[in-house]
Amino acid sequence: MNKQYKFVLLFFFLLFLQVFILNNILFLGYINPYLYIIFVFYFPLKDNRFPFLFYSFLLGFFIDFFLDTGGIHAFSILFIAYLRLFFIKIYFRKIEADYSFFNLNDEPFGKVFNYIVTLTVIHHFIYFSFANFSFQNLSNVLTNTFFSSIFTLILYFLGTKIFSKTE
Repeated sequence: MNKQYKFVLLFFFLLFLQVFILNNILFLGYINPYLYIIFVFYFPLKDNRFPFLFYSFLLGFFIDFFLDTGGIHAFSILFIAYLRLFFIKIYFRKIEADYSFFNLNDEPFGKVFNYIVTLTVIHHFIYFSFANFSFQNLSNVLTNTFFSSIFTLILYFLGTKIFSKTE
């Protein structure tokens, strides 16, 4: 299947999954997985970042539209989409010539783990900071960020283990 169609399907699958299934999971009253950020992890690297940033914003915008969250998801995913290239250069030591050959599944697990954890924690911290919007609730922000990040990461790594092709 063409790569573009795969990412269109991924876009709509993650939107559906987040809006209709994952947002109805509220573990222990406040822990919620946000797997739609997988879109940022797997979108191919290119020299022109505008389409990627636009699609990331659009995914967050649609999630905000369906959940009536006022742009929090759009800003959070757009922020990690913008930072993604910086962390790819740090963790994977990639340069522009490597972008067309970069595949997250081909990288060592330790580097992938650090990359995924970093972007997930940044996303969740921004999301919960705007959701609480008060320094008096800093402990709630940190608690929600910590536990939701762990829940999201567990589901992500279980999903990649279950759905990965074994050779």
